[in-house]
Amino acid sequence: MKKKIGLIAGGGTLPREFIRTAKRQGEKVVVFAIKGMAEESMVSAADRIYWLNVGEYSKFFILLLKERIRRIAFLGKIEKNIIYEKKKYDKKGWDLMKKLDDQKDYSILSEITRRLDRIGIKVINGKEYLMHLFSNEGILSLKQADERVEADIKFGYETAKKLAAMDIGQMVVIKNKAVVAVEAMEGTDATISRADQIAGAGCVMVKVSRPDQDMRWDIPTIGPETMEKLIESKFSAIAVEKEKTFMVEKDKLLKMADENDIVVCVI
Repeated sequence: MKKKIGLIAGGGTLPREFIRTAKRQGEKVVVFAIKGMAEESMVSAADRIYWLNVGEYSKFFILLLKERIRRIAFLGKIEKNIIYEKKKYDKKGWDLMKKLDDQKDYSILSEITRRLDRIGIKVINGKEYLMHLFSNEGILSLKQADERVEADIKFGYETAKKLAAMDIGQMVVIKNKAVVAVEAMEGTDATISRADQIAGAGCVMVKVSRPDQDMRWDIPTIGPETMEKLIESKFSAIAVEKEKTFMVEKDKLLKMADENDIVVCVI
């Protein structure tokens, strides 16, 4: 009998990559897909799939028990503004939210992890299945960084690390060693668009991890969708942290970067 693993799937292609890898390793993957975020393409990829609103706490736990899940991963993008949409929660889900000291994503995920552990379900680190998505340090693109871009990457990395430590966001946009935009709850794509409106072409995006990053829930990720936004906004470069950032569909991402003279740097 195949081993069974659960997956709470948000948006983007990362959950689908997890499903492919887990199935290659002989596992049966049961997906709990977040409505309005997870991709429809997972229907054919998963062994079984359930579609849930983000706050359907009771239904989620009933399904976990029904499927006899003992290990589960959290992967994919969750739009953080949904934590304020009370209508998406059932009574137990909203009661959980009200009991928290704050509504930071880490606080919510820590509490869910604690409750899963209480019923014998382990939240695993998704990178156990996705180590191939990490990249070595250095410039990966054909385009090399000039002095201005190098300076912006260095300044952006130092700034982003400070902001991540304060749990404000994990991404900044820099131009000429000035902070143009800081990612908060609106997410990476909206931050890129805002930076374009403020500073125009030539910006540099730097994405980092928190000092206390819990890789079970939250692994910084970039892919072709991110690159599309950078191309639209005429960015000069993107820099991410080594061994802390997944690079999904790397060949496609780098091809897009090379065709548009965008520097891709792993710090």
